[in-house]
Amino acid sequence: MNTVFAQATLAVFLSLGQADESLFVAEPLTEKGQFTTGIEGPACDAKGNVLAVNFGRQGTIGRVTADGKGEIFVELKGESIGNGIRFDRQGVMYVADYVNHSVLRIDPKTRELTTHAHEEGMSQPNDLAIGPDGTLYASDPNWGNGSGQLWRIDRNGKVSKLAGDMGTTNGIEVSPNGKTLYVNESKQRNVWAFTIAEDKSIKNKRLLKKFDDFGFDGMRCDVDGNLYITRHGKGTVVKLSPAGKVLREIDVLGAKPSNICFGGPDGRTAYVTEVEYTRLVQFRVDRPGLAWQRWRESAAGD
Repeated sequence: MNTVFAQATLAVFLSLGQADESLFVAEPLTEKGQFTTGIEGPACDAKGNVLAVNFGRQGTIGRVTADGKGEIFVELKGESIGNGIRFDRQGVMYVADYVNHSVLRIDPKTRELTTHAHEEGMSQPNDLAIGPDGTLYASDPNWGNGSGQLWRIDRNGKVSKLAGDMGTTNGIEVSPNGKTLYVNESKQRNVWAFTIAEDKSIKNKRLLKKFDDFGFDGMRCDVDGNLYITRHGKGTVVKLSPAGKVLREIDVLGAKPSNICFGGPDGRTAYVTEVEYTRLVQFRVDRPGLAWQRWRESAAGD
């Protein structure tokens, strides 16, 4: 597919679709109580389904369609409990298993579950981000002492510590160009940015934004590099520019949003996992999510 033509077509499609809809207004996607209080994840597959952990009971991964119908997609093994979820360009699902200090790998066709990476030095792999080359990054908070670490997981499963002197690391994301790693600290209320070096180490730590109240949880980028960050305890999602400017704040109908992803046919539906009412909520946005754009790129390259 011609890239210029595809981008032009997308721009027209998006402009037409925004004329008669309400943006940044949340509504429930699933009924209350369909998930446990461990509801997290989430991530959209190539078909637009939302995958989130702890559907019905702990240790499961649920799959919810765009019209809110849910089912158990995978049951994890043993004592494993999932948290953050990411997909690579081939549709392979990666899940942070915080109980067993591991990142799990799930085949999209067979649903076979294997351990992709394991590291005893992790307190609890929490949220995951993925770069354009398939490299995974994991936040690793220690809630007891308010500290945190950052890890890199290469495509072959090799684990490397990137930072060990952080606050309670939680939400994590990679910029659209793959050159910046963002991470927030829930208790300290900081959003940090790092430069990803050519050898995949991180450097040039800089404070993007500090907030005065409430906590943070998961966050994701749109195609322009804006960060959508869940404000746990405040019941909102804040949209933050790459320069650290607050662009808007969205009420998500519950006090404890835990994470966010983007999907829908045009990539402009945000899905939020919300703990107070143990459900998924959704709202429309003005620009597509980064993960949706990568699905499009993968489909064009097939």
